[in-house]
Amino acid sequence: MYEPIRSKSVHSTMAGTTSDFPHRSREEELDIQLAGHLAALLTVTDELRTFSSDTAPEADLDTAAERLAQQVARLRGGRAPVRAVASGSREPRLAALHQRAHTLAGRALVVAASRADTAAAILSAERMDAHAAALAEPHQLSGAH
Repeated sequence: MYEPIRSKSVHSTMAGTTSDFPHRSREEELDIQLAGHLAALLTVTDELRTFSSDTAPEADLDTAAERLAQQVARLRGGRAPVRAVASGSREPRLAALHQRAHTLAGRALVVAASRADTAAAILSAERMDAHAAALAEPHQLSGAH
């Protein structure tokens, strides 16, 4: 009545069986996720550096960008992150960039805490504080000093 199964199932339901495709551990998945969040934060930081170079370069952003690049490279096995800089109008974009950076730093902090990566967690928390402070100071965002 039924024909026997002639090929191996694509779904492995038995405990202890190995499949033909690679699996990543939870830690590897968290590394990938954290590297992505930090790389996105680095991109926004590089954009903020572009805006700050119009007035006076901020050493804080330069240092943060370098530290972020180091963490991304560490998490990606030594591969340096791709860095691009976009340009645009200054005023409305600056507040949006600080907000985006704050959000990305928060996401990175959650993942770093989840994987117990102290260095990345500290860096993420510092970046959250810096962007929150920038958002709280309206004169800094408007360019009026």
